Amino acid sequence: LAHHQSGHNSGVIHSGIYYTPGSLKAKLCVQGAALCYEYCDQKGIPYKQCGKLIVAVEQDEIPRLKALYERGLQNNVRGLKLIGSKEIQAKEPFCRGLMALDSPYTGIVNYKQVAESYAEDFQEAGGTILTDFEVTGMEMAKESSSESTDGLKYPVIVRNSKGEEIYCRHIVTCAGLYSDRLSEISGCSPEPRIVPFRGDYLVLKPEKCYMVKGNIYPVPNPRFPFLGFHFTPRMDGSVWLGPNAVLAFKREGYKLFDFSTTDFFDAVLYSGLWKLVLRNLSYGLNEMYRACFLSAQVKELQKFIPEVTVNDVLRGPSGVRAQALDSDGNLVDDFVFDGGTGDIGSRILHVRNAPSPAATSSLAIAKMIADEVKQRFEL
Repeated sequence: LAHHQSGHNSGVIHSGIYYTPGSLKAKLCVQGAALCYEYCDQKGIPYKQCGKLIVAVEQDEIPRLKALYERGLQNNVRGLKLIGSKEIQAKEPFCRGLMALDSPYTGIVNYKQVAESYAEDFQEAGGTILTDFEVTGMEMAKESSSESTDGLKYPVIVRNSKGEEIYCRHIVTCAGLYSDRLSEISGCSPEPRIVPFRGDYLVLKPEKCYMVKGNIYPVPNPRFPFLGFHFTPRMDGSVWLGPNAVLAFKREGYKLFDFSTTDFFDAVLYSGLWKLVLRNLSYGLNEMYRACFLSAQVKELQKFIPEVTVNDVLRGPSGVRAQALDSDGNLVDDFVFDGGTGDIGSRILHVRNAPSPAATSSLAIAKMIADEVKQRFEL
């Protein structure tokens, strides 16, 4: 459980600053963060409310930082304030910046632990969890079993790669990196497509972790699709640095040379990817350069903590992000629900895209999915 995206994410409980006011992403993040803290308190799951500074290091970033502050207020993010360079140093003694947005309610947690607790709740409620069950087909049952007196009660068959079958009435898929493929298997639309991006982290050497107290983020550049390099403390006391963002050649490929022929051609033959690449060519080349050279990544970090050197960092873990992309090369930035027509399509709900910060928002997303299921299937 939580072996892939949930077990490889940054571990941050986001507060909801970045997202377009009124969007599902914004509402669910703010609601989800509050629910996440409440859930962790109920279950005794440890977390730290260590806060976050979004730091402007150049004059031209200050207007963007102020706009971000206004956006956070519109999204009802608690406790936000703009602070100057002296206050930055009071909170993060090694950090340098002209101005920062202080988000005290941003926190960190081990999401693998959270996911395992969700699983226990699900099983206690009567659910069954099957792992290592690779779905290869879905079809309608031809006839009801001989014992059945009420017709075909479980008409949908889900089959796996070992030939095992599950019979069910309705299906909800939340398949992350494979959401587009499961949709195709069920006869629903292949769009939006999933293009995997690998994020490689560095880690601070243990003896240097004292330099970072909370999350330190750059001011995001609206011209580029990702948030940029940041400092992320972890529950185990380590500090992750990064990540970069490069195309992954395997959907569950966490190492530089992990390769899947199917996944690779799926991505590079998709016109939407090429449109995205051509629009962000210089950014993409810089990310690839930084992926190869440690010194280039450290140079980004030194904008915020000048004392960090190449000798202070090690290559760390990686994660793969299930990035939904449309055929025009646009990153799909909000939630996508999808079903289909016909016997199977009318009995299925695909959660096609649950974008970051989906871990933070997970309990709020769950409620939305449950409401959608009730409405669609008239339960």
